[in-house]
Amino acid sequence: MGEAPQVFYINGFSKFGHETQQNHVNDHNNDSSWYEEKIDDDLRWSFKLNSAPHKAISEYQDIVLLDTKRFGKALMLDGKMQSAETDEFIYHECLIHPPLLFHPNAEKVCKGKKDNQSPKTVFIMGGGEGSSAREAIKHRSMVRVVMCDIDKVVVDFCRKYLIANREAFSHKKLDLVINDAKAELENRKEKFDIIIGDLADPLEDGPCYQLYTKSFYEKILKPKLNDNGIFVTQAGPAGIFTHKEVFTSIYNTIKQVFKYVIAYATHVPSFADTWGWVMASDQPLSICPEEMDRRIEARIDGELLYLNGSWFHSSTTMNKTVYQSLQNETHVYTEENARFVPGHGMAYRL
Repeated sequence: MGEAPQVFYINGFSKFGHETQQNHVNDHNNDSSWYEEKIDDDLRWSFKLNSAPHKAISEYQDIVLLDTKRFGKALMLDGKMQSAETDEFIYHECLIHPPLLFHPNAEKVCKGKKDNQSPKTVFIMGGGEGSSAREAIKHRSMVRVVMCDIDKVVVDFCRKYLIANREAFSHKKLDLVINDAKAELENRKEKFDIIIGDLADPLEDGPCYQLYTKSFYEKILKPKLNDNGIFVTQAGPAGIFTHKEVFTSIYNTIKQVFKYVIAYATHVPSFADTWGWVMASDQPLSICPEEMDRRIEARIDGELLYLNGSWFHSSTTMNKTVYQSLQNETHVYTEENARFVPGHGMAYRL
């Protein structure tokens, strides 16, 4: 019989203490090495590896970079898939481009000169791997992208290992800030055309679940948007079995703060699920597919691989079960009454 495959058990913490299950690295037989992500208590998802993982740990989270056979390089935080080389364009195009394309392209005359009002400033909460900044910089109107991530270890780790985003990290339009996004927004005097939540999923004891709360949206985030400003956030799993974990709650919470709210979703293969986003503004969010395609052509340098007008409009149509759950959701996200995806953050182990 052949040698038993090695499995890296991640986020599998003992209920009877704070010990983690031992990780095994088999350098002599990498072909049989696997990394196992815990999706839920009764569901795990395994990745066959080309080589041993790169690992780091910060005061906020566990960090692992995998080299997988199926998805290429893959970033894991606290045992949860954040991004994979072969399909991260799906997640990041869906997160970044809809709000920038929905932002009006009006022209106003100021002192006899036309001032193009396409979105010029973006604030990204999280986004440590650099992919969201990379996509935002593609917009020709962009003047400044502020990326604020709390975890310098994650940012440095991604700058070292994720070579695809090295140009974005060094771009003159990027202002990289290491800080808590809540504190950074609260203390900044300027406002932004677009604010983006490229945050990790809300994990119990994780670093960012407070950034999904009504009080944060209402008292800190919304006042930092310009007129016609748009907010978008990733909103977690939106599949038929997983959409009630946080997706419907995030949607309903944002509805309490903004007048116009759109939920949309699509399948991301490396996430092993349908994924959801929520976009919101106090101005109507309504452009037809043809106009969206025209704006893609006029505003963006380079070609998008996933998003176009027809797809985006179809992505806002949910199946019957998810639609009804969105309409019937009553939970509002607060620090005292939060919902979480399965798993735990660093504080669980302290």
